[in-house]
Parts: sequence; structure tokens; C-alpha cells
Amino acid sequence: MKILTGRLRMNTAKHLKDWNLPPLQKKSFLYWIKAYGPAVILASLLGTYLDLYLVGKKMYMFPIRPFPEVFSINIAFTLIGLPIIVFFYLLLMNQINKWGRFGLILFLSLVMPIFERFFELFGFFIHSSNWKHIYTFFGYVLFLTLIYKFYQWTSKR
Repeated sequence: MKILTGRLRMNTAKHLKDWNLPPLQKKSFLYWIKAYGPAVILASLLGTYLDLYLVGKKMYMFPIRPFPEVFSINIAFTLIGLPIIVFFYLLLMNQINKWGRFGLILFLSLVMPIFERFFELFGFFIHSSNWKHIYTFFGYVLFLTLIYKFYQWTSKR
């Protein structure tokens, strides 16, 4: 505030009309479900069935899991954790170019065996002696590529 000749004068911010920024649009919950829902559901189903298959083949097991008397897999991860991770993965994939997407898939696939070893130390995983962590790398390359291609296919409609 400035006082000029006995009058009180306030400085106010003026809007710049020269900016050509589009107005922020709030997207509805239905938009997010329609756009990302099919790919997130596919990821959850693939993760669940892949875990069931690999646990059935005794490649690994989940000693700490919800409802161990009912489920042989960690359903908290496949039904809650994996869909959330895939949702943010798809959001990020939409923000980057072709080489960035390739790099992100490669980076996430390289990081997953490290996370896997980390969770083994805490007792969330136990792998068989036949398991090689390179399986995780190639599995995630395939999984992430498939999920993104499915997302692209469903979002074109």
C-alpha cells in the first residue's frame, strides 16, 4: 500500500492477456477410469496369473502375505500395488517421447531385480535355487511393453 496525498492506494496484480496458456481443465474421475482402466485391469490380471503360475511351479513364494490360508500369492501387491504403479507408469509414458519411453521401460526393468533382492532381504520373497534375476528383467521388459501397447490400442478408440 502506498499513501499519496492523504489517500490510500493499493497495488493489485494485473492479469497478463498476452499469455497463450490454455486454461487448466479438471478431468473427471470417469475420464481416468475410461482412459487408464483397461490397461490397469489387464496389468493386475497378468500380474495375478503370472504370480499364481510361478508360485505353482515353485519358482518363488510369498511367506508374508495377506490371507495366507486362502491365497498362495500376495494379493495386496497384485490388486492394489501393481495397479497404482501401472497407472503412474502410463501417466509418465504419455509425457515423454519415443526414446524416453524406451529408456523408461529399460530403466524400470533394470531396477525391478534390485527391488526384488531388497524384498527378499525383508522376507517378502523366497526364490528357488533355479531362479535367476535376469528373468525378472526380461519379464518386466515384456510386461511393461505389453501394457503400454495395450493402453495405446484401447485409447485410440
